[in-house]
Amino acid sequence: MNKNLAFLGLGLMGGPMAANLAQSGHRVKAWNRTPGRPGIEIAKNGGAAIVTSIQEAVETADIIFTCVSDVPDVEEVILGDRGVAKFARSSAIVVDMSTIGREGACKIAAKLQEYNLRFLDAPVSGGDIGAQNGTLTIMVGGDRADFIECQPFFEIMGKNIHLCGPVGSGQAVKLCNQVLCAVHAIALCEAMQMADIQGIDPNLIVEVCSTGAAGSWALSNLGPKIINSDLDPAFPIEHILKDLRLVAETISTSDKNLPGVELADRLFKIVKELDGGKGAKQGIQAMIRAYREAE
Repeated sequence: MNKNLAFLGLGLMGGPMAANLAQSGHRVKAWNRTPGRPGIEIAKNGGAAIVTSIQEAVETADIIFTCVSDVPDVEEVILGDRGVAKFARSSAIVVDMSTIGREGACKIAAKLQEYNLRFLDAPVSGGDIGAQNGTLTIMVGGDRADFIECQPFFEIMGKNIHLCGPVGSGQAVKLCNQVLCAVHAIALCEAMQMADIQGIDPNLIVEVCSTGAAGSWALSNLGPKIINSDLDPAFPIEHILKDLRLVAETISTSDKNLPGVELADRLFKIVKELDGGKGAKQGIQAMIRAYREAE
């Protein structure tokens, strides 16, 4: 497992993920597009070497992890004029841990083959706490041999690691995960509204309902945040809206419809526009504001 690693994208998730890899004793060169972000300091404090260019990060790397926001960002970092493909060593593995959908992952994988570079799509779930604690769920698509080579590093960043199938399969499972997250948020907010209507202590909803058939990660983890008016982002609304856009694009060529997703998208967009657009930066639990504040 004596490999050189690169980690590109030191945001809310990437900073602590890079730090965990470095703290485990691995050589990590880390890079972020925007200087001065908190994740850079987190990665540096964990032992990662912060560099100023993609070239410097990847030219000696055996495995290159990327974790940025949207499809165009991933394509620019990996395939752009100053991107990974231009500078990576032949046969290196590129592991994208962003959420970009199956089509985006397959497009990047095909292009990287022209450079003799291998590719895994490996989106994650678990929020900033999961990234900090190394307890993420990691959904991987790609060749089994490449997965096995990267598995020791996945196990540093996550606790639930699954090879879901060929390239794009990790992204496919992640979009299903995001459907669940979005619709669970509706259920959570409406349960809290129901408690309010009936004059019931909302803490009882978390304490009692979490132990029965209605229990969920959202109820146990986001319920207390709603009760305490803690809307800080473990996963911001602007990101779930991007993921729901990918869901909509995915189903657009089918005869299926997802009314729960459509409702979640509408409610998240209401909150996004609050506070002059600053609502987009709040966590997904801020959906409660669409019920309590917006007209």
